[in-house]
Amino acid sequence: MAEELRNIFNQDFMNQLSKELKNAYPSFDEEIFLAYIYAGEWDNLTLKQRVRRISECFHETINLEFPEVVNILKKVAPHFEGSLAGIIFPDYIEVYGLNDWNVSISALKYFTQYSTSEFAVRPFVVKDQEKMLQQFIVWSTHSNEHVRRLASEGSRPRLPWGMVLTGLKNDPSPILPILENLKADPSLYVRKSVANNINDISRDHPAIVLSLAKKWNGENDLTNWILKKGLRTLLKKGNLDALELFGLGPLNTMTISDLDVTKNVKIGDAISFSFQLASTDTELRKVRVEYSIDFIKANGKPSSKQFQLSEVTIKPGEKKQYVKMHSFKDLTTRKHYPGRHVLSIIVNGEVKGTKPFDVHL
Repeated sequence: MAEELRNIFNQDFMNQLSKELKNAYPSFDEEIFLAYIYAGEWDNLTLKQRVRRISECFHETINLEFPEVVNILKKVAPHFEGSLAGIIFPDYIEVYGLNDWNVSISALKYFTQYSTSEFAVRPFVVKDQEKMLQQFIVWSTHSNEHVRRLASEGSRPRLPWGMVLTGLKNDPSPILPILENLKADPSLYVRKSVANNINDISRDHPAIVLSLAKKWNGENDLTNWILKKGLRTLLKKGNLDALELFGLGPLNTMTISDLDVTKNVKIGDAISFSFQLASTDTELRKVRVEYSIDFIKANGKPSSKQFQLSEVTIKPGEKKQYVKMHSFKDLTTRKHYPGRHVLSIIVNGEVKGTKPFDVHL
């Protein structure tokens, strides 16, 4: 199993951080800083708790006014470019900068270019949504892809690990001008964020997303890619408007046969399943093939998770064989439990076949 993400803040990292702080601010006391860091239950702190501990230790050991501390951290941040660990710098702004808007917004823009300010910017949205959304619009035209991404990622209503932006969750319309500016962004990094923002909105306001998609669809390949990824939840739910937008309308001319699945599997092993997809149509048809598994949760109740197998064009009378493995190894994002599970095969949003199987310890 991969090392826990929180362990990016290991001893080597902390030693390098304290060294760079000393270089940027000669009066900095490395020994006191590290003593504060490791005080208490450091080993038991989660990733976010470790980030917050480091921010608090910046505050305790750099005895300067907020703008001066920010200037020191700006000298240090480039030494951690491209690392998730760099979120410690914008986190300091989140904790101590809410009452110094101009210094903080400039710092968040600066720090995001070396890691990401997507989490730290969210309390500023809550404090003054209108003002922050105007700033996002400005950032959405910036020459740096990291700043443009912050405009999209920072305004996501449901950012994973981040604070839910209730105001934008209830009314996402202020986000749309930002997405409009980024709908054909040359950076894949930015386009992924735009797609994820659209997907967030679709969970609460599918009609808004579908209206946007109908307006954008076909403009260019970059925008089409964003739409396909951004409408993924609606596609998985079998939303007819979303399916038809991509030529994936309902089909009664596709059949599933010979569905077979491993009957028993131990947690840590994998199931194998296979089936045949056949067309009885007289025309070419675009087909999205997915499978879902009703996983048993800790409370004994099922929870469905859907996975895409392929998206293909099927010729009249064509038969296509599918064989797939699915692992039941525990992950940091999913833990497996014993019980009766159900596999379903889904074609263009419609369940075409199901089969039960049992998971054991």
